[in-house]
Amino acid sequence: MTTLRQPYYELSPEVYNAFGQAKKALEKSELDLTLIELVYLRVSQINGCAFCLEMHSKALRKRGVDPLKLDALAGWRVSHQFSERERVALAWAEELTDIARTRAEDAVYQPLEEHFTPREISDLTFAISLMNAFNRLAVSMRM
Repeated sequence: MTTLRQPYYELSPEVYNAFGQAKKALEKSELDLTLIELVYLRVSQINGCAFCLEMHSKALRKRGVDPLKLDALAGWRVSHQFSERERVALAWAEELTDIARTRAEDAVYQPLEEHFTPREISDLTFAISLMNAFNRLAVSMRM
């Protein structure tokens, strides 16, 4: 177990609360909450954020997601547990999470247009970005 480096949520409450407001706004978006949570969980797997892994796994179980699907999330590309819409969203989540290497290529972006409206693409991109920010805070400060 590690010790929290800084209580960032107390030291910068206005910024932290703004992140929370963004999360609440995304919960009201046209995107399915289960899809958002799947994306949050996959981003957290990639970033190694144990706190977020536990939180989003619990949220997905509470939403009734099949445990087999949760077990298969890290291998979604070869699993039959995921719809095409989920696959496209997860590919975009991975692309943006490793953006320094991937550069958000058109080959990963363009399939989004077949499965999501422009607003949903925007909200999905915000959700991925927000979770990456939360993960970076939690991991760097040893949450």
